[in-house]
Amino acid sequence: MKQNPKVLRLILGDQLNQNHSWFKDKNDNVLYVLMEVHSEAQYVKHHIQKLVAFFSAMRSFAEWLKSAGHRVEYLNLDAKHNAQNFTDNISALIKQYQITLFEYQLPDEYRLDQILQKLQGTLQIAVHCVDSEHFLTTREYLAQHFSGKKEYLMESFYRAMRRRYQILMDGDQPESGQWNFDHDNRKKLPKDLTPPAALTFDRDVSAMVSMIKEQKIEYIGTINPSKFAWPINRREALKSLNYFCEHLLEHFGDYQDAMHIEHRNLFHSRLSFALNIKLLSPLEVIERVIKEWRKHPKKISLQNVEGFVRQILGWREYMRGVYWAHMPAYAELNYFQHRRPLPAFYWSGTTKMNCLHHAIDQSLHDAYAHHIQRLMITGNFALLAGIDPTQLDAWYLGIYIDAIEWVEITNTRGMSQYADGGIVGTKPYASTANYIHKMSNYCSSCHYDREKRYGERACPFNSLYWNFYETHKDKLAKNPRNSLVYRQLEKMPSAEKSLVLKQAHSYLHIIDEL
Repeated sequence: MKQNPKVLRLILGDQLNQNHSWFKDKNDNVLYVLMEVHSEAQYVKHHIQKLVAFFSAMRSFAEWLKSAGHRVEYLNLDAKHNAQNFTDNISALIKQYQITLFEYQLPDEYRLDQILQKLQGTLQIAVHCVDSEHFLTTREYLAQHFSGKKEYLMESFYRAMRRRYQILMDGDQPESGQWNFDHDNRKKLPKDLTPPAALTFDRDVSAMVSMIKEQKIEYIGTINPSKFAWPINRREALKSLNYFCEHLLEHFGDYQDAMHIEHRNLFHSRLSFALNIKLLSPLEVIERVIKEWRKHPKKISLQNVEGFVRQILGWREYMRGVYWAHMPAYAELNYFQHRRPLPAFYWSGTTKMNCLHHAIDQSLHDAYAHHIQRLMITGNFALLAGIDPTQLDAWYLGIYIDAIEWVEITNTRGMSQYADGGIVGTKPYASTANYIHKMSNYCSSCHYDREKRYGERACPFNSLYWNFYETHKDKLAKNPRNSLVYRQLEKMPSAEKSLVLKQAHSYLHIIDEL
């Protein structure tokens, strides 16, 4: 006869790591719990595909645990005994099974970390917290790495990580003698190159969509319930990784900043969801990519490999380190004191600005857009328009399938909006229509004229760009990285400058109509 479990172990929806040491041994005294709860489904308005992806992956993981011989309690969103929050559900299970030890893995979100710490203080049993065994650094590593320094430099961190893990290294120096190929990774997609279709995993999720609707969970975006495309288990995640290496890696770095109306995904891996819920580990992804390169060194150039490795080994770990070094204060930073509400078209994609229309429409339909669409289209416009970073945070956190606060807020409030005043980036990521035209084909069919700063159908990005730098001269002019911008502003004839700023103010007055 099986004994009643005495240990309760919580697994969060982004902790689906089959290789965690918890699962090496079977023990009938251990009960694992996963739960779908309203509190997580509604703390922001999520994309319907994000809700379905998380719940589907959690259910798949629970089935894997059971097949491996572990005891599992799974609470569906519509379960009658589901209290719809972690605290009450855990307390009920402790009482039901006479649990004597509660264990959980370190959450990656500050919000959940606080919830579980508060719960720990109310329980009358022992509580033990363990690492999630996923990241290549601890929460504290980045702050310790830059201890005593005035600013964080991602490149410095990235090089330290390369040395620490001996990735693309020749002793203490980088292979080929070059650390970073970023300047080679900024090419526009040529007309004669057609990216392969994205790998999809069609499955019917109609029942889950119906359950979400019946539970009155508010959501955004669209879904085809009979053809849900995202990987939800480790087998599919590994298949996605192999597909990227074999079909996309060859051109990834070259065109990672490109944007195209007909080719939404280009050569991007779309592995971020699987990585962020821990179906894949960062190290195995990096090693698989390097293995493919060494297998085909003539087909795949080092610059394509390094560009990808930098995102996983450098940027991803760096952003997590910034998050834990500065939360919870980071979530309140608003360097420019931007307060304008998020324009209505962020929720519909209905705008005459072609670049924003396509980037937002894609996000609503796919729950995904690649990093330049997020940074230099939706993020760029929000920065130039003075949008409240808190509202923008909620939008990014809800709309993207891979968005979990530790990675979302540092990219949004930090890199994209410069609301942290320079913790993440050394200057604002802002541009006129010139950059958008250079990296995409959005401008060619746009209602607005990319070459005009003011006048009828002048591209809003142009006047808003100059207005942004003029407005925040006191905070930005002393930064040497902005010197070129301010030299151009000084050289601009006063009459033209007046017309440009007047154009910006008129656009801001009718922002929802743009």
